[in-house]
Parts: sequence; C-alpha cells; structure tokens
Amino acid sequence: MAHRLLPIVLLATSAAAAACGAHGARAREVRGTAPAEVAALGFTSDQLAQALLAEASGYRRAGEPDSGEYGSLKAIQNAARLQREATLDKPACGTSRPGGTVDGDVPAALVSFAGAGRTATETLMSMSAADAEKQINARVPPGCLRFRTKIGAQWSEHRVVETPRGDIGEGSRTVGVATASGNARARTWYVVFRGRGYLGTVTVFGSTIGHADAERLAREAYARAERVLP
Repeated sequence: MAHRLLPIVLLATSAAAAACGAHGARAREVRGTAPAEVAALGFTSDQLAQALLAEASGYRRAGEPDSGEYGSLKAIQNAARLQREATLDKPACGTSRPGGTVDGDVPAALVSFAGAGRTATETLMSMSAADAEKQINARVPPGCLRFRTKIGAQWSEHRVVETPRGDIGEGSRTVGVATASGNARARTWYVVFRGRGYLGTVTVFGSTIGHADAERLAREAYARAERVLP
C-alpha cells in the first residue's frame, strides 16, 4: 500500500492530528527491526529512530518515538483517517500526488514535541536518492493554493504558500498552510529535506509559527541525522 507524503488535504489536517496526539496516549515504544526492513539502499527503522532529535529548543518531547513501517506509524494512521473523513470543495486537490508516493512498508521513525501553543513532529524515512529527489522537486498544483475542507459540520479555509527549493541537507522544500476555521486561526509549516539514503520531514503547527521556525528545526534534525547515521 502506498501513502502520499504531502497530499493537499493532509496538509490541512495532519496538524490537528499532531495537536491531539500530543495530549493523548504515548506512542508505541521503539520496536526492533524486522528482517524485511533491512534494505541495501537505506536504513532500518531502528537506525532512523536513533537518529531522531532527542530534544528541540522551545519544545518538550511528547512521548517516546514511534518506529517501524511508515504506514504503521500512529501519527500517519491518524492523518490518513482525518483525510478520509474530510470533504474538499476541490476534490481533485485531495487526489493529486505531488512527488509521487511513499510505500507503506518503508522503514521510518517519528517523534513529536509540544511547546507553548505549538507542536512539532519529525519523521525520517529510508529512501533512495532518486525517490527523495522527487519529493523535494514536487510542487503544489496552482489550483490547490486555496481550498476549503469540512470535517463534520465545520468548514475551514486554507491558503497554501510554497518557497523556492531550499538548501537544507542535500535539498529541501518548504510548504506553509494558513487555516481559518470560524474565529480560529492557525499556521502549519512543512519542511522536507533529504540526506544520504533517507528523507526527513519536519512539521510545526501553531497560531503564530513561521517558516523560519520550521527551517531552523529541520536544520537541527538534518545535523543530528548526519551525526548518527552510519
């Protein structure tokens, strides 16, 4: 089974999953590495878990890291559930697949952090250089830069911005989503970066968070991964 890394509807809803998860049950403890996860092109989920940020300035870690197959990670499953429950005013935006897909059985690891009115999540995935480059080069379709979603009876409006290709790691992309739901306002920033044999993502969510905050955390995550991974 394949999972979209950054489908448009997931941009708007995964932050809500992260915010809820920070106050919910602790993530599963880091699991051992299954033989099927050992791949010549990259790293095992156990190696990736060891390379996650242990701490982040301005945040506290929210539970233990989760690791295993990408599609089995609790935060990814929560985001997929929200995606299924959401209604889009532009259905095509929910079916677009920028950058291709991430296989559900890719070795991966994820850790979440919570701060004052904000959350952050880091994910590392084993991935070939070619596949990681596709994710870095992906762009949000022009017609999907503004859209609306409905979960239950509540409509939310979203505005997407995307910066030019960045220089974090061996290449990066940064995407931001401003969300308005009733009187509430929130911002979500996503940074995707690649390293040697892996792809990393950093997501930050809050009412006043900016892209500089997300990119600072992504640089910290990349530096940590490069120190730890063989």
